[in-house]
Amino acid sequence: MTETTAGPGQGRLGTAGAAVAVAAMATNGLAYLLPMLGARYLRVEELSVLATVLALVAIAGVAGVGLQMAVAVHRARHPAAPTMRVALLTTAVTGGVVVAAAPLVMTTLRLPVTVVALVAGMTVAVVLAGVWLGEVQGAQRFVRLAWAMGVLAVGRYAGMIVGLVLGYGVVDTLLAGLVTVYLALPVVAWIARPDAGRSTVDGGARTVLRVRQVASAGTAALAMLVVSYADLILARQLLPPADSGTYAVGTVLTKGALWAPQVVTVLALPRLAVGDNRVRTAVLAVVGACGALLVAASTLAGGFAFRLAGGAQYESLGRYAPVFAATGALYALVFAVVNAKIAAGTRWPSAPLWVATGGLVVLTTAVVPRTFAGIMWSALATAAVTALVMVVRMPRATARGDGGRSSRSDPAADPRPPERAARPG
Repeated sequence: MTETTAGPGQGRLGTAGAAVAVAAMATNGLAYLLPMLGARYLRVEELSVLATVLALVAIAGVAGVGLQMAVAVHRARHPAAPTMRVALLTTAVTGGVVVAAAPLVMTTLRLPVTVVALVAGMTVAVVLAGVWLGEVQGAQRFVRLAWAMGVLAVGRYAGMIVGLVLGYGVVDTLLAGLVTVYLALPVVAWIARPDAGRSTVDGGARTVLRVRQVASAGTAALAMLVVSYADLILARQLLPPADSGTYAVGTVLTKGALWAPQVVTVLALPRLAVGDNRVRTAVLAVVGACGALLVAASTLAGGFAFRLAGGAQYESLGRYAPVFAATGALYALVFAVVNAKIAAGTRWPSAPLWVATGGLVVLTTAVVPRTFAGIMWSALATAAVTALVMVVRMPRATARGDGGRSSRSDPAADPRPPERAARPG
């Protein structure tokens, strides 16, 4: 398995970025394929159950995203520090929350106990996988990260896809997915194994990953999810069904502009964690350029973009495409800054995103007209103000100890310089 680690040349870095991008595309493709097949093979009521389960696992799985980011930052700073104890604790707490919320979920969403149990089981697997993804990301073994992402995606979705094609009902389909995701976990762990001959003892081994770091990153991941979907939820609540459906098509462009440059932040996070400030500037430049390119493309071909996102009946709305794309591009910058804050050990990096979400709610419900255009422009304004504030106040990358404080008891716990952040494997 070819590996890409710290300090690669431009060619090897390009290979790493391409591999991670392909893995992310495959993950998203399988995630989109599953409900599409569900619409063909399941009854309407069963399709609703499947869609609800996927949404619940995605929301609860945010804890896994936070765990991955926290582990990646910690691994970049302290190459041999233990992380599994906190990973198991995070997984157990997340699973416990899902179980504790089961009565409410069953009542409000009208789901049977069997389905809720499957949700809890899937959540545990998805969250636990975050520790191994974080290990390879923090060690800057990006090709292995791409393989691990691909295997996990196959485990999460392939079993359910096969179940649908074979004509299984929704419960059996979810059970097939549960089996395959647990079969994928040992493979992901094997991919993330340390390289032979790699040192397992260094000064960072005594610097343990703390729950607070995982909680901070997890809260930030949740805030990113909430703020990026807030306008869609508000449109559902405030607009007539036809208009809210049209708005949902527009947000497909927002999500495309938002997630297109995210591979940059995946590659940059370990470098930011060890104090490489040049990467900070490069990330903003690349993410900003990508956003500008997408906005320009949507300006020139807005009708085509809407037709691609929702069908020919939406092509006439092409004049709105640049607005939706610009909202996503601005949030991409915001998310890049949030990743930099996590890398720098900033406390509560999610705070500006919660403020932005609250501001958008107030703006759309009490200030602007409750119309398609009112919500659309409010979302753009919120994204613009948030991006401006966060980019201006973006922290410098830091090589200090975890939580932004140097270790008082272990001078050797300081992170390695960037050029020694990882060894070729």
